[in-house]
Amino acid sequence: MADLKYEITEHIAVLSESPKGWKKELNLISWNGRESKYDIRDWAPNHEKMGKGVTLSKEDLDKLKDVLSNLK
Repeated sequence: MADLKYEITEHIAVLSESPKGWKKELNLISWNGRESKYDIRDWAPNHEKMGKGVTLSKEDLDKLKDVLSNLK
């Protein structure tokens, strides 16, 4: 697998934390030097490892926000 380069350009929120110290976070991340996108994933302490996650454009995030606000 090719090297994956990332830069957390803005830390937005910690959504939860596991007993082992991993945190589910919402961040703006630039992947491989591209434009930053919103990203939700688990991170080990000090961000040395990451779990699988989902990356969203601003449009995706706006749509998700609308969907979540309409949930009962």
